[in-house]
Amino acid sequence: MPLKVHGLAQSSSTQRVLVVLKEKNVPYELVPVDFFGGELKSPASLAKSPFGQIPYIDDDGFVLYESLAICKYIAAKYAGTPLLPDQSDVKAVALFEEACSVEESNFHPFATGIVIEKYGKALRGLEPNDKLVEEYVFKLDEKLDGYEAILKRQRFLAGDHVTLADLAHLPSGQIMGDVGVKLLEDAHKRPNVSRWWKEISSLPSWLAVIADAKAA
Repeated sequence: MPLKVHGLAQSSSTQRVLVVLKEKNVPYELVPVDFFGGELKSPASLAKSPFGQIPYIDDDGFVLYESLAICKYIAAKYAGTPLLPDQSDVKAVALFEEACSVEESNFHPFATGIVIEKYGKALRGLEPNDKLVEEYVFKLDEKLDGYEAILKRQRFLAGDHVTLADLAHLPSGQIMGDVGVKLLEDAHKRPNVSRWWKEISSLPSWLAVIADAKAA
């Protein structure tokens, strides 16, 4: 029985999980959720995902929510591309967790804010708050100087191999570029961020996720 992912192909949080599944070559079934129809607030959905959010997975009866937790579970359980450090190497684990924290604190809040304003509101026929977008862009632009310093000395955020910490940037980073906020692509201002972004956003697993989203 394939692992079931309850979510949407166009959802950035769902895409976080899907790219890991594809990187690991794990068979899965995407179970579409009626996001705007209130399905997530139904008793059945809340029993699986108590905050009424997507995605959540059902792996042969094992239910898990929160995209990063799901990604770590998949990366630990299944063979394929190693996306987690060697758990016996405490320094490598610490550097990986550091990189995850970098994404969570210095990228996710601002990139997600841009995505909500420029993309999420458009889906609902609403106008973005341009001043808020400017604030998010300004703050993220500052944070990316730190990224440049990290990526100047190593290929990926946690070292010389791609990990979940890198892949976590893909959905929001992709949408930002699609709506015209191309901070990650600016090779003149931050050549190492641009090099890193080009490499991870060109992964076949990620290109497949994008293609699936467009086809949905």
